[in-house]
Amino acid sequence: QVQLVESGGGLVQPGGSLRLSCLASGRLFSSYVMGWFRQGPGKEREFVTTISRDGAFTTYADSVKGRFTISRDNAKNTVYLQMNSLKPEDTAVYYCAASSRFIGTVDRDYEYDYWGQGAQVTVSS
Repeated sequence: QVQLVESGGGLVQPGGSLRLSCLASGRLFSSYVMGWFRQGPGKEREFVTTISRDGAFTTYADSVKGRFTISRDNAKNTVYLQMNSLKPEDTAVYYCAASSRFIGTVDRDYEYDYWGQGAQVTVSS
């Protein structure tokens, strides 16, 4: 069992930056592929990015490629999402998720076993 808690959300102006953190409780954090998803107002949940168990491999949605960076610190049981050059369309609730079924990256939400409660990110002037 893994519990995930996101932090770091908030209000930021277009072009600004935010860093989200997701702290995992429980054992063997390094055995989970981690991912970030988001759900904007009136939209379905969508994939943002994912990172392999050892942090060596990452995958990004085209909409965030070059602006967002995922990383993890297995010693701290934490995965991060650095978001730069934020746009109003990035406004959403951001969720971190953990999957025990893969070694590499996975972008399908139904493959994830555990989810955080979400962190609101609002990009507005």
